[in-house]
Amino acid sequence: MIYTVTFNPAIDYVVHTGEMKLGMVNRSTSEQMYFGGKGINVSMVLAELGVESKALGFVAGFTGNAIEQGISAMGIKTDFVKLKHGNSRINVKIKSCDETELNGQGPDIDEAALVQLFQKLDRLQDGDTIILAGSIPDSLPSDIYEKILMRLSDRKIKTVVDATKELLLNVLKHRPFLIKPNNHELAELFGVTLTNNEQVAEYAAKLQEMGARNVLVSMAGDGALLLDENGILHKYGVCKGTVKNSVGAGDSMLAGFVAGLLDGDYEYALKLGTACGGATAFSDGLAERDKINELLRQF
Repeated sequence: MIYTVTFNPAIDYVVHTGEMKLGMVNRSTSEQMYFGGKGINVSMVLAELGVESKALGFVAGFTGNAIEQGISAMGIKTDFVKLKHGNSRINVKIKSCDETELNGQGPDIDEAALVQLFQKLDRLQDGDTIILAGSIPDSLPSDIYEKILMRLSDRKIKTVVDATKELLLNVLKHRPFLIKPNNHELAELFGVTLTNNEQVAEYAAKLQEMGARNVLVSMAGDGALLLDENGILHKYGVCKGTVKNSVGAGDSMLAGFVAGLLDGDYEYALKLGTACGGATAFSDGLAERDKINELLRQF
């Protein structure tokens, strides 16, 4: 079983408008609502690929109920910890001449709720995969990802981490199966500027030396690069299409990669991941199966 963990799920309220005028009443031309959070995005794309997963994390209030009911209706299993206070966040994304986002803060997560999450993680078994994705709320300890990997270390569980800065660096000593920084995050980790694939590969290798087994680097318009645990470097360019949306493209790539490894080798996993990332970038929402298959044929 594949488990995804989203600490701070959200309802993404996407509003399309004409030219925005500050201090005035503006009216939308269209609106959409999506259930968001990086781990939830991964679960939804996995579902499009026919791969079962279970979404873990924290939800609260009427928005939390809507998130849980919404993704359950998509056929995704859930096992969220329900917080007693607050509401899961709403992120407002205004698409006008420019894109503007106003992201909610989300509810506080207390120690008792965290214990409940750990109890759910204790049920994971050898052969399972867990995906930890995204930032964490201020109410959680900064080493929460590290604590989770330590708790799972007595079992043969594939751990996947999509995080930045210290959240990512702190887990490397626990040898995660896969990490997925983008090229800008990779450069930030080492305080350098990366201008070509050779430099990206060089610093991906440094993360591997620090403990990561596989390093997947997404590079937006320059495609993706994978340094696998056998020391083999894989590279794919981008799919052809018109970019409509950047939200969730990295999560979609991660879902495709994990799904691809179930049926094939690292080369196929990177190909499927690249197609999934492109399918989201070329769509208004997350990748759908028909678009993924269309992009796969480009390879």
